[in-house]
Amino acid sequence: MSDDLSALLGRLSLNQETVRQWSLPQLADGCARAGVRGVGLWRAPVHAYGVRAAARLVRDAGLRVTSLCRGGFFTATDPGERAAALDDNRAAVDEAAALGTDTLVLVSGGLPAGSRDLAGARERIADALGELGPYAAERGVRLALEPLHPMYAADRCVVSTLAQALDLAERFPAAQVGVVVDTYHLWWDDTVGAQIARAGAAGGAPSRIAAFQLADWVTPLPEGVLLGRGQLGDGSVDLRWFCERVEAAGCYRGPIEVEIFNPALWARDGAEVLAEIVDRFRTHVG
Repeated sequence: MSDDLSALLGRLSLNQETVRQWSLPQLADGCARAGVRGVGLWRAPVHAYGVRAAARLVRDAGLRVTSLCRGGFFTATDPGERAAALDDNRAAVDEAAALGTDTLVLVSGGLPAGSRDLAGARERIADALGELGPYAAERGVRLALEPLHPMYAADRCVVSTLAQALDLAERFPAAQVGVVVDTYHLWWDDTVGAQIARAGAAGGAPSRIAAFQLADWVTPLPEGVLLGRGQLGDGSVDLRWFCERVEAAGCYRGPIEVEIFNPALWARDGAEVLAEIVDRFRTHVG
């Protein structure tokens, strides 16, 4: 294995949802055995296990938490709902800090029931980022705004492109708010290369790229579409191109996290799935 490929594989992180069939102890043990040094965690299973216990488990396995998912859902117009969302996001920041990760992934939220006001929803996201950014930065955590594919705009995320995410993030210091580059959500956009370069072109400031995630796009999409992410190399995404663009942008040398929601993978042996991911990563990314 070349030194460059070995270094790239050293950046591989496994998102917990990719092997949902594994418990947290199984995740930590499986990654340690496979030589994968990073894990992306989700709040619900971390809560079930205990935040401090999860932090200790991952640390004792010699791993690092590369991200925590998820915060966000800022678009409600009801004052009580907005206040509850902000409180929940402060709790998510505290959990990220306790787990030792500097990255809290945000899914911004869809349109409120009966609304068609995309611009207004995005302004409410900006308001929330302005309130939460300093709180997160004080705790060593950066808010990572993730644009989702436009098919999720109505019910899940009104931020659909990397350009829209950067327009919001750039209102705030780079140390407080960054963006997520996720191949599954962005592969279709013919401006994404220029936007990745924009995200990295921050001079001496931190890159706006706070997290980089991989999954492939396969068709036909399942009913409900949420669980249709493909294994690396099974679909339409030029994964190596994305990695080259992120590298060329400079400033981001962080983990590369594989995040796949797919029931077919969840039905298989977790160790087998992880071994396949490492092989696919080597083939399609390295």
